[in-house]
Order: sequence, then C-alpha cells, then structure tokens
Amino acid sequence: MQEVRLREEICALGRSIFQRGLTHGSTGNISARCADGWLLTPTGSSLGRLDPGRLSKLDWSGKLLSGDPPSKESFLHLAMYQERERNGAVVHLHATHSVAVSVLEDLNPDDLLPPLTAYYVMRIGTLPLVPYYAPGDLGLAEAVRGYARRHHALLLANHGPVVGGTSLAAAADAVEELEATAKLYLLLRGRPVRPLTPEQVADIKRRYPAG
Repeated sequence: MQEVRLREEICALGRSIFQRGLTHGSTGNISARCADGWLLTPTGSSLGRLDPGRLSKLDWSGKLLSGDPPSKESFLHLAMYQERERNGAVVHLHATHSVAVSVLEDLNPDDLLPPLTAYYVMRIGTLPLVPYYAPGDLGLAEAVRGYARRHHALLLANHGPVVGGTSLAAAADAVEELEATAKLYLLLRGRPVRPLTPEQVADIKRRYPAG
C-alpha cells in the first residue's frame, strides 16, 4: 500500500475510534507497516485529530525517521511486530469495557473472556492478561514479547487492549470485537450464560484461524 494512502487510513481510523468513544483524550495509539519502516501516531496526540503528514515514521530499531516524536508506547508496538512478522498493523486503546475487564480479580489470566460469540473466537481466540507495568516502562515490552509469540491480542492489566492484525482493517476489527465482547461480558456478569461449547470453538478455529 502506498504510504500516503496508509497515512490517510490511519487518521481515518483514529477519527472513527475517537468519535465512537472507543478511546478518549490523548489515549491510544495506532501503527502500521510501510515499505521502508512503520508509521505510528505521535506522542500526546488525540486519535480524533491526527494529521497524516505529522505521523511518526520509524525504522525497525525504533529510531525516528520523520514526523513528530512517537508515542511513548512505541516499544510496545515494536515488540508486537518483532514477535509476529505477520502483523501489518497494531492498535492499542484504553477502551472502557476492556479496561474494566483488565482490573477484575476473579478471571483466568491465561484466557480472560469466555467464547460468547463466534466472531470473538474468530477475531480474538484466546485473550491473556499481561501483568501491570507503569506507562513507559520498558519492562512492558519484554512482557509483551513473551505473550505475542502465541497471541495476536493481549489485555494489559489496568491499562487496555493491544491487538495486531495482518492489516489495519484486521487489527481494527479485532480490537473492536474485543471491546464489544468485554461490554457484553460485563452486562451478563452474575447471570447464567451459555457460551460456545469446546466443540463449537474448535470448529470455528478450524474454519477461521485467528491472528
């Protein structure tokens, strides 16, 4: 994809995410591979007001090549790319319902949400919890590396989701599916539910491999 078009698509996605309340203020960041590096939303920027020409462009060591200074969570995106070469884009949000799930105590940290819908299984699969690290802590990158080798979607404790996809559209679809499922889970919490059976989950995974 031509870089000019990719820059425009990142900004359009950011605007859509912001306008629908999936992130707020200057939280969240979006990145995507380009021909000679990768693009990332700048530090302190609102996803609702991105400028295509000011997006940060970095090389694969994390060095800024052009544009505004990158998000302080650039190392988080870089870890996702380095551990999963199939990732063409990464979206990290502070989406309300996903963050709410990330602070609950009584969930399985290896797989936080039940398979409530086929689309959750298709687009997320298994969702592990990455232990808490302070914003900007480089220890988070190392923690993410361990999970990213096996999972394209992670939930950072007391922080929010980070999801990779083969394309910008795939990453966006997956993180939105995660947020919708987190909302559904919280609405149903404490009530009897009928998740998909292991056999149904296995059938969906055969048909539609996630990540």
